[in-house]
Amino acid sequence: MNSKQNRREFLAAGASLAAATALDAFSPIYGAVDLNAKPAILGGDKLKYDAGPLWPTFVGGEVERLTEVFESRQWNRGDESSPTVVFENEFAKLLGSKFGLAVSSGTTALQTALSALDVGPGDEVIVTPYTYVASVNCILESYALPVFADVDAETFQLDASEAEKRINENTQALLPVHIGGAPADMDAFLELGKKRDIPVIEDACQAVMGEWKGRKLGTLGSLGCFSMQISKNLCGGEGGVVLTDDEFLAYKVLDAHTHGFLPHSGRSLDEYRPVRASNYRMTGFQGAILSAQLPHIAAQADVRNENALYLSSLLRDIPGVYPQRIYGGGRSAWHLYMFRIDEEEFGLSRDGLIQALLEDGVPCYAGYQSCDWTGYVRKSLDTRAGRRVYSKERLDAWEEATSLPNFHKLSQEAVWLFQYQLLAPKENMDAIADAVRRIKKYAPDIKKALA
Repeated sequence: MNSKQNRREFLAAGASLAAATALDAFSPIYGAVDLNAKPAILGGDKLKYDAGPLWPTFVGGEVERLTEVFESRQWNRGDESSPTVVFENEFAKLLGSKFGLAVSSGTTALQTALSALDVGPGDEVIVTPYTYVASVNCILESYALPVFADVDAETFQLDASEAEKRINENTQALLPVHIGGAPADMDAFLELGKKRDIPVIEDACQAVMGEWKGRKLGTLGSLGCFSMQISKNLCGGEGGVVLTDDEFLAYKVLDAHTHGFLPHSGRSLDEYRPVRASNYRMTGFQGAILSAQLPHIAAQADVRNENALYLSSLLRDIPGVYPQRIYGGGRSAWHLYMFRIDEEEFGLSRDGLIQALLEDGVPCYAGYQSCDWTGYVRKSLDTRAGRRVYSKERLDAWEEATSLPNFHKLSQEAVWLFQYQLLAPKENMDAIADAVRRIKKYAPDIKKALA
């Protein structure tokens, strides 16, 4: 037996062990919650609760594909037959888009999209304040100005009517973010973009396999951007994809992600197009992992959706608990399961509930926090270049017009569960809901204990 066979057998054994470990994580260890027993935060027993599979999880084939890339020595983006190019084409086909480009991250997907639309200094891009900082930093990286419009607190999404109020002659893009994997109101944003002749970029970094009226999120706007970071539903550790149906934009994003050079164009290496570009290429290793995982994401999305809708039906019956509302015609990818707590109705603060759930062994988080976005942006633009582009008077007017009461309120009420929890057996949704019911029942005692 040669060394190559030994190495392959060793890697195959490792893959089998990893797959077995992942399957073990699905084993149901749930049990009925005694609603009369005290929760763990008051000295009771922790729940017998299955939080879902270890994440990232193995679906099979990852190690074999990684080995093939390693032995091929084609570790970069490679040619048309490389895992990265195969993945981007398969991803675009699965989601129903004409063109797909794999990039190094969701952030660089957004940067590439903005570059393709020639967004630059002095321009404005309308974006939600309830988002990960990358949605804002990609705009700042272009020396454009992020313009924050308030959210609809029930859906957690950027409010299209608020976005319209913020449009002016400098607005060069609308950037709705499908937070948690649930759709923004795409009918409203597409109509707004058409009416005002402004392109729509979908930040679908959390929304792989989410839908809007039968179409996949990220395929409705001029460009759609995705992330394959370690926590995402389709996970490559890092990575991203840009989708578009516009052939001209497809070439522009390809230009922007590889220093303005189109490898298949036949031009010599010293001929580059003068575009704002960098190296945002995905490696062959990332492409290999993602190609192995891609065939399984539809089935996983169905499991998440079934469990999430069931959990929402349970939580809605608890006074003071409000699951995220999904717009009619939309389907969430459920990268996050989110709900709100009305402290007065529930009898306990959002933070008190989170602390009690954590003590019971249920992973949860407060999510995006209320923050001073205008201060953050002003500090980011307080450079020689930034001061040349944006006068104090312009930033003062921009800050004065930025009013985000729903964002600040939502940030104090939201509770997040994570996508892998929705891959656990359905009975664990009952355990989560019963845990919340029990915490509400004992809310006065918990509030006193936390005082």
